[in-house]
Amino acid sequence: MKDPLAKVNGLSGTPVHTVLRIRILQIAAVLLFAVLLVQVGRMQIFQRDYYAQLANRMRFREIALPAQRGVMYDRSGELLVRNVPSFAVTVVPADLPDDPDARARVIRRLVELLKVQDYSWIISPYRQSGAGSTANWEAQALAESLRRRETRRDPVTYLSELLQEAEAFAPYQPVVIRSGVDRDTAFTIEEERLYLPGVQVTVQPRRSYPAGELMAHLLGYMGPIPRELRESYISQGYAPTDQVGLAGLEYQYEAQLRGVKGRKTIEVDVAGREIRTIGEIAPPTPGNNLVLSIDLALQHTTEQLLAKALQEAKSPSGVAIAMNPQNGEVLAMVSLPGYDNNLFAGGIKPEDYERLNSDERRPLVNHAIMGQYPPGSTFKIVPAAGGLQEGVITPRTLIRCDGIMYVPNQYFPDDPTKAQPFYCWIHKYGYGHGPIALEEAIVQSCDIYFYQVAGGFRDFAGLGLDRLANYAHAFGFGGLTGIDLPGEVKGLIPTAQWKRLNYGESWVKGDTYNMAIGQGFVLATPLQVVNAFAAVANGGSLYQPHVVRQIVDAEGKVVQEIGPQLIRRLPVGESYIREIQRGLEQVVERGTGRQAALRGIRVAGKTGTAEYPGKRDAKGNLPTHAWFAAYAPAENPEIAVVVFIYGGGEGSSVAAPVAGEILSAYFGVPRLYSGE
Repeated sequence: MKDPLAKVNGLSGTPVHTVLRIRILQIAAVLLFAVLLVQVGRMQIFQRDYYAQLANRMRFREIALPAQRGVMYDRSGELLVRNVPSFAVTVVPADLPDDPDARARVIRRLVELLKVQDYSWIISPYRQSGAGSTANWEAQALAESLRRRETRRDPVTYLSELLQEAEAFAPYQPVVIRSGVDRDTAFTIEEERLYLPGVQVTVQPRRSYPAGELMAHLLGYMGPIPRELRESYISQGYAPTDQVGLAGLEYQYEAQLRGVKGRKTIEVDVAGREIRTIGEIAPPTPGNNLVLSIDLALQHTTEQLLAKALQEAKSPSGVAIAMNPQNGEVLAMVSLPGYDNNLFAGGIKPEDYERLNSDERRPLVNHAIMGQYPPGSTFKIVPAAGGLQEGVITPRTLIRCDGIMYVPNQYFPDDPTKAQPFYCWIHKYGYGHGPIALEEAIVQSCDIYFYQVAGGFRDFAGLGLDRLANYAHAFGFGGLTGIDLPGEVKGLIPTAQWKRLNYGESWVKGDTYNMAIGQGFVLATPLQVVNAFAAVANGGSLYQPHVVRQIVDAEGKVVQEIGPQLIRRLPVGESYIREIQRGLEQVVERGTGRQAALRGIRVAGKTGTAEYPGKRDAKGNLPTHAWFAAYAPAENPEIAVVVFIYGGGEGSSVAAPVAGEILSAYFGVPRLYSGE
């Protein structure tokens, strides 16, 4: 049977079911066209602004122009930190192909060109590990990198996951895949860029530290933003992939060094390649430069002298610091062993960091401000000052030293067999110093004299713990000096409460005796020791040490002058300070510090030989640290010095000669007893 309408519709002879299908297709086509027309109308009329913005976002991009980071100079204008060009490979996740297979081909080819054999060599700003402070982030991140490396994950898979995370976080933000890429590799990637959509080669400034190990502890290094601080940095205008200071002055003065980024708007093609610049460019503002108080020549000499002394003493570590006692400027600061901060400049290799971090000598630690040690007899200036100021002694008060004194047991005061002996260092020779006054006690470093000044003996009332601790704090012990370097520690001035909390024991007079000579529970940093001696040298002003003298802009204009910052005046009369100064002069003139004497220049100083827990020698003696603190010229000091040698032995024979050589180099005169 034929459709009666077939003839009318020009379909004469066509079966009915075929005509129905044709009708359905016609109606579907009309409906589809209608839907398409409605959708186009909605997009063009009602959602025009939305899609225009989306198109512009893909076509136009605002990119940040990095600011030149400020550099650093020593006090004479010697360049200590500079920026050098370096190639980096980045990927904009949004510009990668949408097709999974095409995206995988781009990533695989990129891995081949970069010669990545292990995914741990891929920089990951989105997978920084762990929590903790900025100071230890690098250790955490690299330890995690080493752990991951053992899993032998495929770098292509790892990079694909990384870019997926980055795309969810900031799709148009370039992700740095590798920095420090060699020239040939960079050029090869540029040649293949047409086939690598989303991949870019950029020229980035990289930090270079010409002095290497010599200045590493002071200058520090840079690295990716720590994960736990990312939000804080981003709120300050940083991008997630920016490099920031992580140690030393790079960290301390990050705000002054970083500069202000510029901005420009560009038009890109479908592969994300820049076509042209749109509108005006907002140029970046370079960061400020730092002029340090460090004298690079003196720093170099100090490092050489300390290294030689450590080798001769077979010591694992040591510190030497020189500073201006009149204003707190640090002239030299050396902590050995050191490390080369250039290793961190392009991203340190995991094996290099593992080597540094596993070194028992702790080369990454600046022992000058982070090492805490018993200060030994260098601490005796504290009970001397307190005793004079509090009227416990006068400069002429005589205290007898027989080489040993017996302190009655507080529970059995009448039983001499239970009395505790306290020795002077001279006891090993079989005698004592006899009746001795303050100046001679300083010269001879008589322990028994300072035991009694601090803790009293029999009918003689000493300072006591509380007053001794108060004067120790006044000299800067047990507190931060405030130096402009991160990581400084406080040291320790113990109290009776501290001992109860930490040892569950009461404070006894013997603890005060040990504290008086810088032993027992007392701990100090080398910086605290030299700063205390600087205060004595200048007549009683305790200044805040500082490493930066000036902050200057890119044109050389001084933005900020870092002048002397007084912490406090010592609560000690000028006449009493002069008494201590005379004693310190005689230490070098005829006492335990003769090895630091110079020809034609008067030097004042104090030796220290501090016991610490360790293996006893054949005679039963504990190992000792060697200390010497000094300043010169004694009548008008220009420089204060401290030398500390871990486990070095006697301060008089090991540390004092090093200090003498440093002073000799500074003044350009020979040591008086250099042949001894």
